[in-house]
Amino acid sequence: MEIEIDFVAVRRLTSREYGQARQEIASLGIAAAFAQSQQRHDERLASAADAPALACKAGCSWCCHFSVDVRAVEAFRILDYVREHFSLAEQERVRQEIAKNSLEVAPLDDLERMKRTVRCPFLVEGRCSIYPVRPQTCRNYHATDAAGCQKSYEEPDNLDIDPEFAPLVYQAGGAHVEAFARAMEDAGFDVTAYELNVALTAAMTEPASRERFEAGQAPFESTQGDEVPSEFMEER
Repeated sequence: MEIEIDFVAVRRLTSREYGQARQEIASLGIAAAFAQSQQRHDERLASAADAPALACKAGCSWCCHFSVDVRAVEAFRILDYVREHFSLAEQERVRQEIAKNSLEVAPLDDLERMKRTVRCPFLVEGRCSIYPVRPQTCRNYHATDAAGCQKSYEEPDNLDIDPEFAPLVYQAGGAHVEAFARAMEDAGFDVTAYELNVALTAAMTEPASRERFEAGQAPFESTQGDEVPSEFMEER
């Protein structure tokens, strides 16, 4: 669907988030700064004027079978949450599902991944078990009619299904993510994107990955991230 972007509002949002993120990255460190940014992210999505039009609700999980990209900072935060909140049995189940999914999607290119339904390893009884730390992609994905989400799940090869987005939610979420990513990049951190399961596998099997990330290096040796094109901020 065609979405008209209010670029004046977007510039205000990105300027505020970029400035605050840069300050917090410098004073709190990247992990704590990202946690603060995710809280603001949720608040911005919830306060968008068209947020009440969303069909999204607990138990609606069609999109939890779509391909999801994350940045390394997200993968590390998710794993921290799992260690703190999941039982050992739950952690083992998640590890096994992540490993299985990773083997399935790692050989695929972007188009092939878009046509593949892969159940999120954190989906439990139709609900997200890591909701407070869910990926930015998951935070931003939404619909005003879940019928399109269901159809995409049932017809993964059909890439012509047009999601019904709420314009103000769409621009608030996208602009927020780009602003924090730009702040991360300017602070010297990796901002490339990785498939969720592949990134989590690398983070779990490469003990030095977090240290490399925090040192401003490419975090993973077993996989390379993809550049994310800008939609709301000027390209450099």
